[in-house]
Amino acid sequence: MARPKTYPLTAAQKLHFFSLQYCPNKALSNIGTSLTLDHEADWMALKQAIYKAYDRCESMRLRMKKNSKGETVQYIVPKETRDIEFYSFRGQTMEEAKETMISWTKKPFELYDSPLNRVVMIQTPDGYCGLYLLVHHMTMDAQSIITFFSDVIQWYCHSKFPSIADAPGELSSYIEQLEKDLKYEKSKAMERDKKYIYEMIESSEPYYTDIDGWGPMKELREKTGNPDLRAMKRETRTIDATIDRYELEGEPSARLMKFCEENHVSMVCLLLMGLRTYFQKFNETDDVSINTTVARRATLAEKTCGGTRIHCFPFRTIISRDKTFLEGIRQIQYQQNQLFRHANFSPSDTMTHRAQFFAEKSMGGTYEPMSLTYQPLTLKAAKVEADIAYKSDWFTNGVAAQELYLTVMHRIGDGGLDFDFEYQKGHVTPERLEKLYYYLCRIIFRGVENPNKTIGEIIGEV
Repeated sequence: MARPKTYPLTAAQKLHFFSLQYCPNKALSNIGTSLTLDHEADWMALKQAIYKAYDRCESMRLRMKKNSKGETVQYIVPKETRDIEFYSFRGQTMEEAKETMISWTKKPFELYDSPLNRVVMIQTPDGYCGLYLLVHHMTMDAQSIITFFSDVIQWYCHSKFPSIADAPGELSSYIEQLEKDLKYEKSKAMERDKKYIYEMIESSEPYYTDIDGWGPMKELREKTGNPDLRAMKRETRTIDATIDRYELEGEPSARLMKFCEENHVSMVCLLLMGLRTYFQKFNETDDVSINTTVARRATLAEKTCGGTRIHCFPFRTIISRDKTFLEGIRQIQYQQNQLFRHANFSPSDTMTHRAQFFAEKSMGGTYEPMSLTYQPLTLKAAKVEADIAYKSDWFTNGVAAQELYLTVMHRIGDGGLDFDFEYQKGHVTPERLEKLYYYLCRIIFRGVENPNKTIGEIIGEV
């Protein structure tokens, strides 16, 4: 049998690979999720649907290996032949079931020449049936996971309810998009993006803001004897992490969506405005920097190709308090649009260049207290037509490279927003998160209700 063709890692994959190299816990790149249905499953039909989805999603058949030069490269196996596992949680509590799936999520993959995902058909204590899915982040991201889940469920519903559920549409090729990404890395477009990103970084040094306010930076300045220090560096730092979820109900979530539609702005701009205003309030500075993620899935082919395409960049805004809430969002929207034009550039190269450029000033510290990802795709958007109730969940892998990472997603069912906070337990506590979420909601809703109020007025009122 001919050897499969191998390809270099993309910039998005390198971001995860570099993190893994320096992290002692190799579960860092594990993503554990579940999707369950209020339906007594036909397990054989579900298994066949999973195999069909494997056949259609190349990145679910992705493997890593080292080539003759010792470099990590990737390849696709032609068929998935593993048996699909089954596990029943009947007779257990929901908490016990969740703890078991967390334990699965904490188990690292063997990176080389081995499958980088695990699918388990599950029965949960509440009577729902469905799937647990564990993937390596170098092979899949959130949108890929949702697309895979959707494909499985659509195939299953089509086999069980053909009169109301059509077969899913075609998926695009992961390899074709991979080849485009690799071609970009040697293009004039990449050089243009590099010039823009580097000039943005070098324009001036960012300023770190903390979830606890300006106190931690003040203490570090006093300790180092550097009153001009702008980067945060922790002496002790644990990577032990967990995930807490806050649920915003459907009706208030719909009000936020309506505001975005009426003002022609994205939800991520509104969320960034709320977060930066929180840090602006408690750190007493107009200069706020937050890591933002770019899905890089603008075309239909990019949306359905699977794989991991997320790029993460520092997103710095300087917005004075005398500007209105809506003016602040417009500035964020403008800066986001500028960044999106250059977002194919390597995030690893971006962060490395900034660390080197400000090396003497930053002392190896960071300028961003958190990262934000907004995921607009839902199973409903993915055209699952059968009228069956769904539930989904995300499980901690027990480790995080960043102190705080917020993922906002639309909930199945009422369309409300789920705020999933992954955080390092040594720095962020549930009490601090509750404070952040409380003020974030107050700021956003006060701003949505009074978009022409100044940021300073809103800060004073909340």
